[in-house]
Amino acid sequence: MDESLINILNSVVANATPLVIAGIGETITERAGVVNLSLDGSLALAAMVGFVTALATQSVIAGLIAAMIAGALVALIIAIAGIELKQDQVAVGFVLTLLAADLALFLGQDYTRTRGPQLLSVPLPVLKDIPVVGEIFFNHQPLVYVSYILIFVTWYILFHTRAGLAHRAVGERPESAFARGTNVNRMRYFYTILGGALVGLAGAAYSLAVKPGWSTPPVMRGDGWIALAIVIFAGWHPFRVVLGAYLFAGLRALASAIQRSPDIQIPLVLLNGLPWLLMIVTLLLVSSGAVERLLSVMPRPLQKSMRSVLRSDPPAALGTRFDEG
Repeated sequence: MDESLINILNSVVANATPLVIAGIGETITERAGVVNLSLDGSLALAAMVGFVTALATQSVIAGLIAAMIAGALVALIIAIAGIELKQDQVAVGFVLTLLAADLALFLGQDYTRTRGPQLLSVPLPVLKDIPVVGEIFFNHQPLVYVSYILIFVTWYILFHTRAGLAHRAVGERPESAFARGTNVNRMRYFYTILGGALVGLAGAAYSLAVKPGWSTPPVMRGDGWIALAIVIFAGWHPFRVVLGAYLFAGLRALASAIQRSPDIQIPLVLLNGLPWLLMIVTLLLVSSGAVERLLSVMPRPLQKSMRSVLRSDPPAALGTRFDEG
């Protein structure tokens, strides 16, 4: 394979990693029935907190932990507002994304374009020597490998363990889960905070790995909305989250390559809007019932197995409140 193409695919994997981690985090949260709409602001705030902490302590690990705490705290506010105060989760999340983004800009203004610690590439022994595949997937900084593990662990727990069954039940049929002895709101708190911590980790992936440092405006601006769209596109399934994240990163790389090519003249605005346009089209197809129509023409034995993979409907209790009293 051409070396330049390998390099492009390698960069796609690296640049998609924050979207993968944030998408998995939001999938975990929404599978429990809670909507965290604060992703865009949370990513920016976590990126700033992670970078500043790493700079102050000269420890990337400290930066990652601080970013995860920042993301978890934002998610905790949403959980308290939705579960205890019984406020609308969407409205609270939207306000928080604006607040967190502005807070990141204000607190990070003295650290723009400052050099600091960053995660370095750590090629995996043996795996990196696999032709083509090794160069694309196993020659990255550690958070890329964390995202690989996260994908499979989340999938396995969600669909192959009792804990995952309870997790999904809380988001689908909380009344039934409660009747079976599950503390619905406690689980919603836990998975909302866990998902928020992963969103925080995704924010740190930007400022400590993908584009090290802090800048105004932040480089990840808008990516939180993309992560939310990817979760919908993915049908709340971890494997499809990865597909959506890699697809979006690939479109960005394609737009960048076309922009640099002197032989192709396409308006810059159109190129920058290409990934967003495709995501909107995809969401429209998903919401139009195209997935169900596709399933209906498949052979019956395939329909059951493919339905879980191609699922496009949200958890039935998503965004709803549950009163255990």
